[in-house]
Amino acid sequence: MGVMRLGYVHARVTDLAEARSHYGDTLGMRLVHEEAGRLYYKAWDEYDHHSVVLDEGGVGLVKLGYKVERPEDLAEFEKRAQAFGCLTERMSKGDNLAVGDGVRIVLPSDHVLELYADIEVTGTETGTLNPDPFPRHLVGVGVPRIDHALITAEDPALSERFFAEVLDFKVSERVVTDLDGGDTIGTWMFCTNTPHDIAVINGPNGKLHHFAYYLTDWNDILHAGDLFAMDDVSVDIGPTRHGITRGSTIYFFDPSGNRNEVFSGGYMTYPDFPTITWTADQLGKGIFYISRELNERFTTVLT
Repeated sequence: MGVMRLGYVHARVTDLAEARSHYGDTLGMRLVHEEAGRLYYKAWDEYDHHSVVLDEGGVGLVKLGYKVERPEDLAEFEKRAQAFGCLTERMSKGDNLAVGDGVRIVLPSDHVLELYADIEVTGTETGTLNPDPFPRHLVGVGVPRIDHALITAEDPALSERFFAEVLDFKVSERVVTDLDGGDTIGTWMFCTNTPHDIAVINGPNGKLHHFAYYLTDWNDILHAGDLFAMDDVSVDIGPTRHGITRGSTIYFFDPSGNRNEVFSGGYMTYPDFPTITWTADQLGKGIFYISRELNERFTTVLT
């Protein structure tokens, strides 16, 4: 039993035409379905029907979807979430385009999380028989897949407990106010073998800080930065390096103000990975290792 990975991010945007240009032309995702007020996208190295859903009207996060290993896992996670005190409801096949039955959970931070075992598989753009390393027709950055999301919560320690006790996530890194019984102000958690599949930092409940795309290496990060400049994308910070996760990064905004990230590198995690601890006085170095300081926009702009 287990949660396997982040499957989809469902967000709001103010203008679908602008979003189409950003996610399609700049990031290079493929539009797989559209309906009134909604676009569905997938990246070239993703097997599932879609990984990003965009609704017209506002900004911010609608919900996150995580794929579980087996259909029977849903009942166990539902029971655990209810015992934790969360509101849950069942979702049926067809409630979400191409997604099967599942469980919808309102997190302690007021975010909506969906768990599901089945989704329509449409395959990658390189296939599974003698595949090339990438498709010849990549557009823009050509992001291969979504990677993680970072949300904010008034009580990050409670969110950490939820993901650990209910969904069996592990903590890769944690930021505390001090080492002697201090408060948790940020947590990075994994269910795969990456540094983080979800992260939670202190802030208002229900808000999105960013969602991220994986890139292969530092050269791809720099190439993405060049394309952001060509397309007049609003860049928050980067290219630079994280201390927490050790990844290379650029943070940038879609035309509606939702923060995105391209992320590469980092380390591998395992079930017995020991938690790395950072103290709040070193948070600047933890987030942006090279400059060792946070800009005000990075900590205050949320959607």
